[in-house]
Amino acid sequence: MNDFSAVGAAYAEHSESSRGRLRHDLVERRLRAELPASPVRILDVGCGTGEMTIRLAGAGHQVTGADPDPRMLAITAGRLAALPELRDRVELVEAGIDGLPHGREVFDAVCCHGVLMYLDGPEEALARLAEQVAPGGLLSILAKNRRAIGVREALTGDYGGARRLIESAADRSTGNLGLETRADIAEDLDRLAAGHGLTPLAWQGVRIFHDHLDDSWTPGRAAYEAALELEWAASWRSPYRDIGHLVHTLARRPELNRS
Repeated sequence: MNDFSAVGAAYAEHSESSRGRLRHDLVERRLRAELPASPVRILDVGCGTGEMTIRLAGAGHQVTGADPDPRMLAITAGRLAALPELRDRVELVEAGIDGLPHGREVFDAVCCHGVLMYLDGPEEALARLAEQVAPGGLLSILAKNRRAIGVREALTGDYGGARRLIESAADRSTGNLGLETRADIAEDLDRLAAGHGLTPLAWQGVRIFHDHLDDSWTPGRAAYEAALELEWAASWRSPYRDIGHLVHTLARRPELNRS
């Protein structure tokens, strides 16, 4: 696993940019569509600076934010200090996927966004995350899209780099934060989830038309909303979703048979 903590400040800055917000808004919209309106218990694994933890708590849910980096958790705690209305809805835990309590606690939703790309492979992580999903619960994974490797490079004018990635069928590339990260294919993640007893839902591509922009992209409100609606419409549809920089896969554990 890469030392992601070394670029934590850059990630926090990215999350506050319009380009970063586009990612979070798209993922949050899908989660809100799949989660019940009444409060549920959510585990946010790799919560980082707390963006999705805070958003989901703001929607009324009880959220446990887990991250192995105490510096990331400190940033999240600082953000929560300014939001006293969320104090009773959020618990922060210093733990990564390896430190999750196997089988001892389950949640109505388990989120793991932007983490698999820093691991050597998704298999063990998916197994551990699936253990934490309660009957009827949701597993939400946001991962780098292997099919899109080379697209960002091509659109930013790095034609040689894009060609090398495409011709070699690379499964990893260097991102905007300067780290080489690994990518997954949505259908492979769906198969892994199904292998652990979950039923895959429709997956989406995230940041299709705006991924090549840098964090200096600052559209006005109307332009941002138009960009968001365009991305949302395309995120469900191939071939557009296939070239999104990220894939958002979801799977649900069947309810217990009470008959």
